[in-house]
Order: sequence, then structure tokens, then C-alpha cells
Amino acid sequence: MPGAQEFGAELTDFRRRVDELRAARALPSQERLSLLDAALFELQHMVDVLWPRYEELVAASRTTGGGRGDRQEQQLLRALFQRMPVAAVLLDRESVVRRMNFAATQLFHTRAGYATGRPLAASLRRDGQAALRSQVAAVARGEGDRSLTVRLSQPSADGEVRVTLAALRPPGEPHPAVLAAFQPGMVGHPAGAGTPGVAGHPAEAGAAPGVWYPESRPDLAEVTRHAELLDLVDDMTTALLKVALDGGGPEAVLVRAAEVLHGRFADWVIADLAPETASGVPRRVVALGPWDTADDRTASLAKQDPASCPVVVDALSDGVSALRVSPPDADAFGRDATGAPVLVREEVTSLLCIPLRASATDPVRGALTLFRTGGRGAFGMAEAGVADRISRHLALAMPRTTAPAPAAEA
Repeated sequence: MPGAQEFGAELTDFRRRVDELRAARALPSQERLSLLDAALFELQHMVDVLWPRYEELVAASRTTGGGRGDRQEQQLLRALFQRMPVAAVLLDRESVVRRMNFAATQLFHTRAGYATGRPLAASLRRDGQAALRSQVAAVARGEGDRSLTVRLSQPSADGEVRVTLAALRPPGEPHPAVLAAFQPGMVGHPAGAGTPGVAGHPAEAGAAPGVWYPESRPDLAEVTRHAELLDLVDDMTTALLKVALDGGGPEAVLVRAAEVLHGRFADWVIADLAPETASGVPRRVVALGPWDTADDRTASLAKQDPASCPVVVDALSDGVSALRVSPPDADAFGRDATGAPVLVREEVTSLLCIPLRASATDPVRGALTLFRTGGRGAFGMAEAGVADRISRHLALAMPRTTAPAPAAEA
């Protein structure tokens, strides 16, 4: 029902605005005067617009019925989607990945399970992220199919990638989806700018008319960033080995890891230990903030109860990772002693929370949370992948640094 989808979108936007008003209570008192008018306007919008529409939808649902698509047909379509030779990604209106076929996992150098639930824009260069989000939202609103050119954030020989967006309406789902098809290394060649095809290119013999294959030139900035990430992993491995040789416990592992990540990879590094027993509680081990952060702000996070942080609880209890750019939920990391949301107080622009466990079947030993603030670039999917590897290294190092049991006598 298009009316139900529009109402759902409006209600979601309304909730976001209310959350923003709630988070704005952390602002200084002299800046809160304008919030009253905004709150009154939102209440009037609820009474005059949202509630009448809700009543109309309820009345319409009593007179209409719905059906479900054939299960075998859906299975066939899923298999076709996975085996398509073209990189295809199914997105929601917020550009979050719902499904990714095998060709797309090869293009983005990631796993389908890891990418699901994460914003696809994080895999693109910053100059194309906003454009992709805007075009996906337009297609989801029913404004027609779109096409644009983007560049991947990771160093790649594919160069520019052409994205074609089309709206889909999955059966049995209330909201539309957007199918994104990616064509790497193929960009329309401007007239008079040269000859289609590049000498020595593998596709030169079968180059189609009007198709230009750009030279594969690595981006210096991306190559440099890739080398920095490799250095980070190497430094982390060295630090963990030193802690193991010194016989440090899990706390020493987390503190040393936080010192390696602090500054060079994240502005805030926070590490928590999982409860040791079923009736136990999580425990915060370390919290490191920006160098210019006041001591009381760092101390408040160090004393914060990890159980009051939803993303930490999800990581410790369910092993769920979280990568959020401009986090919409101001309370995702709880509140400080004054009642202000931590994410609002620290102006967090990107959040990454990862459970510490050696494999998917092993128990979670702890959680590592990273913040980026101010004008620093948001975490990308490549950086999230590096953090995921580091989390496994930490989990492997933590049991090895505990005191060994005495050997049994023969």
C-alpha cells in the first residue's frame, strides 16, 4: 500500500526529529529557547497530519486483504540474484545493504554477511557518498531510475564504477527497495576525447564501440591509507606479543591495544570486559579521549557503566558489530553523569563497536568501541574490516595472557 509506505516514512522522520529535540537538551540553556517552538510545531503536526492518516489507513486495512508471493518463485529469484555475473546490491532507502550477490562481494572485497546492515556509501570515496545516498533516496521515493559514476574507497584496478539504480517492491514487505547494479571499469567516453579502447588493455580486442577503458592508475592517497592500515595491524601484533611475553592479563591486553589505536585510528578508544559469569556484569577497562579533552570528560566515560550503552550490550551479549556514520540514535552509547548523551557531548561523527572473540562460535571476551569526532573522516568498510581482524587478534591474545594452570604431576 503506497499510503502505508508514505505514512511509515513520515512517521520515521517524525521520530528522528523528536530524537533530535530530545538530544538538544544537552545544549547550553541560552540555546534552548528555539526548541519550544519546534516541539510545539511537531505536536501540531502529529495532531493535524499523522493521526488522521493513521485513522484512514486503519479503516482501509479492514476492507482490503493482501497476498504472499509464491515461495518457489522467490527462491528462484534469490538464486538468480546470487548467480548474476553483474555486481548487484539490494539497498533500502537509507543506502544500507540488505543483500549483496557474489560478484558484488568480489568488487567490494568484503563478505556478504559482513556488509549486510552497513551503509554502502562507506565503501565509496567521500566525493561520491552523498551523491549515492541522494540518488538512492530519490529512486526509493518513486522518482524513476537513476545512474551515476562513483569511485571505490579501496585501491582498485577498476577505477570508476558506473551504478544503475532501479526501484523494486519485494513481495510481502511494506517498504520499497533499490537494486544497484555496478559496472566496474566502464565509463562513457566523451566524443572527440580519444579512441575507445586503450592499447594493451585486456579488453582491447573485444572493446565495444563507445566504451572507454581507463588506464589503471592507483590513487596515491588510497595506497597510502592502505599502507597505514597494514602498519597499524603490524604494530598491534607486535604490542600483543610483548604483552604476552610480559605475562599480562586481559586488562593489560586491552590497555595496550587502546594505546596503539588511540589517535592514529580513532579519537576515542573504549574497551570493556565481558562478565566472567552468567550473573556477572561487564566492566570498563580503559577509556582514552582526544589529547585536548578535559580530564573530567575522560573520567566520566571511564566510570560509565557499560551496561548502560546499548551498542556495547549488543556486542557483549549477541556478538553484534555496529558501524554508524552520524549516529541517528543519540543514546546509542548512553549518557554521562549529567544526563547528556555521550555521542552529542563529544560530537561523534562515526562510531565503531566490535565484539572481541576469536571466531563466530567462541564466546565474546569483551567489546572495543571507537569514536571519530569533529572533522575527521568517518570509518569506512575497509577500516571496519581491519578493526574486525584486530578484534580477533585481541581475543586470541587475552586467553593466552591469563595465568597458566599448574602442570599435573605424573
